[in-house]
Amino acid sequence: MSKLFVLAERNPELVYALVSAALVLAVILITILIKSEADSPKRQTKRRVDHLVTGGLRGGRMEMDQTIGIRRSGTDSSFAVLDRAVKKLLPRPVLMRRRLAKTGFNLTIGEYVMACCVVGLFGAGVVYFFFKLGVLVAVVGGVAIGFGLPHVTTSFLINRRLYKFIDNFPEAIELIVRGLKSGLPVSESIRTVAQEIPKPVGVEFAQISSSVKLGQTLEQAMWETAGRIDIPEFKFFVVSMSIQKETGGNLAETLENLADLLRRRRQMKLKIRALSSEARASAYIIGALPFIMFGIIYLVSSQYVMQLFWDPRGNLLLGAGFVSLSLGVATMYKLVKFEI
Repeated sequence: MSKLFVLAERNPELVYALVSAALVLAVILITILIKSEADSPKRQTKRRVDHLVTGGLRGGRMEMDQTIGIRRSGTDSSFAVLDRAVKKLLPRPVLMRRRLAKTGFNLTIGEYVMACCVVGLFGAGVVYFFFKLGVLVAVVGGVAIGFGLPHVTTSFLINRRLYKFIDNFPEAIELIVRGLKSGLPVSESIRTVAQEIPKPVGVEFAQISSSVKLGQTLEQAMWETAGRIDIPEFKFFVVSMSIQKETGGNLAETLENLADLLRRRRQMKLKIRALSSEARASAYIIGALPFIMFGIIYLVSSQYVMQLFWDPRGNLLLGAGFVSLSLGVATMYKLVKFEI
């Protein structure tokens, strides 16, 4: 025990890093254990039935967007205290549930808040112990890292899932068209998509099929999925199905035209991405170059570069450089961002 105290006195950074790593590992293990229990087949069925009993049968696109949450359960955390705190303190928890549902992972708001706290504490410790800055700067940095890094990670997971969905969605529509032409009903064609198309398309269509089995209409289940996916391509599909139900017509031909339209839309996006690749590469290089140079100079002469953090004039230069860099990257991002 005395050796541990001596080690803590001589190298507090190492001890803090080990404690932080152990804390993060403990949070991950606890989350895995909780989710393995929460994701059992019996609990999933119970959540779906509870969802239908409490509001899944209310119907209508506008009412779903306003009243029905994305998650199957109203619990925002596996811990009762944290669940009550989330419901009281968060101003708009429905939007947070919807955002977490878009990632494709069965995350609760409580788990997201715990991750923010762990990341914030770790970031504050890094700022305080490694960069030798004051307590106030460490607290501000920890809050910024705790809110910013999980938000950026969530956005990355959402975008990656949506890109995969858009890539496989035309094949799913064509599979439905082939099923309709062979005489299968729409519900059976959707079930075939859930079995044959890889995730996330297969997972979402499996959710639609399960909702229909539990009593929802096909239109209600699709609009609920449209709120969770929130991309124009899927909304086109739902609108086409709804219009065909009301007016009649050849559904297979309508969906076949929609699949062709979505393929052309995707080809246009890829063409724009190829034409703007040079500007995006420049933005990546210019944005990463200051951090790369900082790391190189820090390895060569740490005392020299740390003056930017210790000296007030260095702090002013860092602030001005960060603002100018952010403005430049944001400008280049807007120049290469096109809506189709």
